[in-house]
Amino acid sequence: MPRLLARLALFILAAAALRAAAPDRPNIVVFLVDDMGIMDTSVPFLTDAAGRPQKYPLNEYYRTPAMERLAARGIRFNQFNAMSVCSPTRVSIMTGQNAARHRVTNWINPDQNNRGPAGPAEWNWTGLKPGDVTLPAILRTAGYRTLHVGKAHFAPRNTPGEDPAQLGFDRNIAGASFGAPGSYYANQDYGHKGKRTQHAVPGLAKYHGSDTFLTEALTLETKALLDEAAAAKQPFFLHFAHYAVHAPFESDPRFAANYRNSGNPANAQAFATLVEGMDKSLGDLLDHLEKLGLAENTLIFFLGDNGSDAPLGHEHAVACAAPLRGRKGSHYEGGMRVPFIAAWAKPAAGNRLQQRLPIPAGAVQSQLASVPDLFPTILAATGTKAPAGHSVDGAPLQTLLTGKADSSHPQAFLMHYPHAPHRSDYWTSYRDGTWKVIYHYFPSKASEDSHWQLFNLARDPFEQENLATREPAELKRMMAGMIGALEAHGAVYPVDPATKAPLRPKQP
Repeated sequence: MPRLLARLALFILAAAALRAAAPDRPNIVVFLVDDMGIMDTSVPFLTDAAGRPQKYPLNEYYRTPAMERLAARGIRFNQFNAMSVCSPTRVSIMTGQNAARHRVTNWINPDQNNRGPAGPAEWNWTGLKPGDVTLPAILRTAGYRTLHVGKAHFAPRNTPGEDPAQLGFDRNIAGASFGAPGSYYANQDYGHKGKRTQHAVPGLAKYHGSDTFLTEALTLETKALLDEAAAAKQPFFLHFAHYAVHAPFESDPRFAANYRNSGNPANAQAFATLVEGMDKSLGDLLDHLEKLGLAENTLIFFLGDNGSDAPLGHEHAVACAAPLRGRKGSHYEGGMRVPFIAAWAKPAAGNRLQQRLPIPAGAVQSQLASVPDLFPTILAATGTKAPAGHSVDGAPLQTLLTGKADSSHPQAFLMHYPHAPHRSDYWTSYRDGTWKVIYHYFPSKASEDSHWQLFNLARDPFEQENLATREPAELKRMMAGMIGALEAHGAVYPVDPATKAPLRPKQP
């Protein structure tokens, strides 16, 4: 009996020691996919009238088993909004601010100011700068190892902010000023050869001349960084931002056969191979975290940076994001609705980090959320805070991540694009609950020759019925909300071509 009691005491002490040794802060992964919309996946995000995930033809076309695996382990959001183009979303993740506030309201042309003929001179073309408040800088100060792999696109060429290592990341692999890679192919040295050398992906010379697709090279580099983090026993923040699935639509040969008989054009087939290659990267990441024993303590946020750019139809039609209308850069939901999954890399009910933030398996969250919410959510999960005086437009997602409703979470989303040319020009949209209003600063055929479009997304989720003339009271209410939000964020506006005076939205 004494020997049994002694063994029991040793077991209790060992268990206590293991609990004491367990990390008190999670590792964080933001897995960001370029130009991936909510329909570019085999995971159904849209739901039927009963709230159950509903598959559409595009879900049958794409192959994303790793996304299916992640969604089965966590919660997916079916109304998660990003900005309609890439740089604004990326800066919002870094700062927690809406684009109307940080003023990176367009994608950043690396070499020239692309405000557009009537765009605001005061927009933030120079992007992020050393000393700006950023998520990695806050986490690094709090003891996290901060890692960036892949696309950056935070600032123009030959400015300090083009290098993520100047913005709070300890390591930067392959991040630069541009958004589109020169090439996905190693035999083109990822753009160092050929016609697109201005978009040559840096830092991957070891793969040049091989058959290593860019997506795979970035994955191998990420695994090596995770090996270092595991050896150092230091919590990490990994911003893994794939260049995929952005153009050029170069086919990933590993997956080309899967789409050869799809009946879709060659560029759409190539796009699908980019999606599947990105998904393989996600699966490899999950496997590697498990191999290193880090998965149970790692919280993953998977999302796209704007709506789909699949080459499957007109930018204002129900096509590449069907049944949603529109695509990347457009004012419709297909331009800004993106996949969002949050999950522990390996669910474990006894893990104390997971007990603090229990994410239900296979759940769907239908409440509205958006990219600025990531910043306060990650700060809350890691026990860190933004510096005093830094405005944060996002709200923590912790309650929503548990599958519950959160009446305190704002049900509004402001998307401000005072630029041209793009899929849609000079516009602002505003969501408030199920209502959405779009203001066009220069009416055209694309805006139905009106300043205003109004949709009720509960009754008309695919934006087919413009209610601007039939619901005048609702239009005025929504426009008042938009105007108030723009002013509260300190937005800058397009200008009158003749007078150069700012053009603020008009009430009907």
